[in-house]
Amino acid sequence: MLLYSTTLKINDTLTKDKFIELVIRWNQLSPHADNVIPGLVWNGERNRRFESEFLWLDIEEYRNENIIAARFEKQEDDGAIWDTDFIMNFNSMKMTIQLDRGYTEDAQMENLQFSTPHFVTMLIDGGYLAPDHDLPVLRQAVTISESNLSLLINVINRQADYRLPVVYVSKTVDNRNPVNINWLCSKLKGAAHILLQEDKRTNEQIRTSCNDNNEYFGGIGIYFPNGRHKRILYRNYADSDNVLLNKVTRAVFQYMNAQKLPLLSIWQGVNNALLQDRYASKKAEKDEAEIARKKAESEIETYIGAFDEDNAKLRQRVEELGRENASLQMENQGLRDKLNNIEEVPVLFIGDEEEFYQGEIKEMILDAVEAALKNTAPKARRRDVLNDILKNNHYQKIGDKRERIIKALFKDYKTLSASMRQQLYQLGFKITEDGKHYRLTYFGDERYKTTLSKSGSDWREGKNVAAEILKSMM
Repeated sequence: MLLYSTTLKINDTLTKDKFIELVIRWNQLSPHADNVIPGLVWNGERNRRFESEFLWLDIEEYRNENIIAARFEKQEDDGAIWDTDFIMNFNSMKMTIQLDRGYTEDAQMENLQFSTPHFVTMLIDGGYLAPDHDLPVLRQAVTISESNLSLLINVINRQADYRLPVVYVSKTVDNRNPVNINWLCSKLKGAAHILLQEDKRTNEQIRTSCNDNNEYFGGIGIYFPNGRHKRILYRNYADSDNVLLNKVTRAVFQYMNAQKLPLLSIWQGVNNALLQDRYASKKAEKDEAEIARKKAESEIETYIGAFDEDNAKLRQRVEELGRENASLQMENQGLRDKLNNIEEVPVLFIGDEEEFYQGEIKEMILDAVEAALKNTAPKARRRDVLNDILKNNHYQKIGDKRERIIKALFKDYKTLSASMRQQLYQLGFKITEDGKHYRLTYFGDERYKTTLSKSGSDWREGKNVAAEILKSMM
């Protein structure tokens, strides 16, 4: 699964030796000891493989196209396989960086998090990245004030072209950042530019210059190089900053990972080209050997046997890489088609309704699938499909568990005890006092609220409140 992909323009201060040294330093100075290949010593070779039990770093030079490709692979104890690729084309002075995660057959696919490769930071700090039009590639936000409003206005009005997406973050109504800007910049470094509004007082100037097309009061706009524009609105509730950050990073990564790259910009493509060249060279040697064989058949016989064995291995590897390339192209094409053919990302991944807790939206959909299943005829196609969805989506029935807790809490309700208050907090309720009543607001969202008397004199009140919560909030 491709997690991170970007292509960056490099200035001419990065030489081939500096590039290889940078890759090796990235590995050797990693803060994660289990990522470091012990005893790695580089003596200037352009084609070299370093490895230990669960790690390897392979460096290949493709002289015909002036390319150096490096791949670092790590296999985790849980079966996850991480591949980090750096492909540097010294003709075009462009570098492609990709992070991919695969799994062995018995892997436990539980940890779905990843960090943007630190190598991008090393390129930025080393001054090796060329600017993207009038924007430098940074790992911090560009602050938008009255003095440089034209920069943002050109982005919104599509008067400037950039190779990377541009993310504009506006201030909230109380002049705060809607997300953790430092964390957002760290996640998207090398994949997008971040523009941050300095003060909400510039809203009117921006609005006038952009014909009301700008984001404001915490809204975030993503301006893609292909002309697409995605607007993500801000709503203040529990953990909203993390939800908003995840929606922005997910949208950028989906766009970047869907870009079709030339074969010589990816590890498999470079290796395939190298094998093809080696095969052609071997074939030429064989042809010469066949001519010479007529004069010295006994001397060449041993060579021919060794060639055939090497040739078979090369052919097998070429076929394997061909299949890998085809698979990657199909994956990227599928992602690209989805992004080109729809205006919004499917609601299950990026919708206007954020999840209040992990798995909420997925469980609601599976609840609906299960309910529909009960009304489906036996041996029907629809029944088989619905059953298949439930079996393959780890249906946990979280809603049923929360329903049982709510009913138990409000059974025979008399007053809001400390224990009951704590359990309601854990379920996501914000509790405030309103005269003789408590107000319960679900995850701080004002659309979902109810009231509860401080002294439950009506024996039915607890059941009624529980019914209201289950009906409108869960």
